Amino acid sequence: MIHNVKLVFILATIVVFLSACSSALPKAENKTKSPWRTFSEAMAAYDGIVVNQSNKADLRKLGFDPYSTPNVKILSYLDIIRKFVPNNSVKHEQIPLNVRKCLAKQELCIAYEASPGTLKRKRVGSTFLDLLKFKRKTIETGWRFNALIVLDDGVAVYKIWNGVPIIDSEKTRKNPLGPLQGSGGSLARDAAGI
Repeated sequence: MIHNVKLVFILATIVVFLSACSSALPKAENKTKSPWRTFSEAMAAYDGIVVNQSNKADLRKLGFDPYSTPNVKILSYLDIIRKFVPNNSVKHEQIPLNVRKCLAKQELCIAYEASPGTLKRKRVGSTFLDLLKFKRKTIETGWRFNALIVLDDGVAVYKIWNGVPIIDSEKTRKNPLGPLQGSGGSLARDAAGI
């Protein structure tokens, strides 16, 4: 009988401790290394590119150089074709003129693709409810910038960008039966909080 009381007391202590200790929840950060710490810095560097004027040396100064800046990808003319013609519904005439002229030169036509950004994931809430899969809440914050610069014989002839200046999202997953309820996902996804 005394053994059962001790066991209940220990379990109650663990439950109270875990429910108050949210720092025990997983955190993750995905950061693509680059010279830009923020979306604004990446955008300012991109805005410094002057079409039909900026050359490889200018791009190097701005941070768009695959040989000195990490994570800047070099695309061949075949990769560029796949970017601009993802399927048969896109006609040759729909490709920007400077890109068409560049592609006609084949090996002299390359592109730089940069995708800097930061994404932080943090699970918040009750550690007890999270570990037993009753309720998981994940907050994502960060930014993402993508730039494509087409170079014709070393001169930027086309540029385009897209991105998300502010990523701020929240995901809540509730399982009323906790660990008894099948999540339909893998153990790796559950561990990552996805």
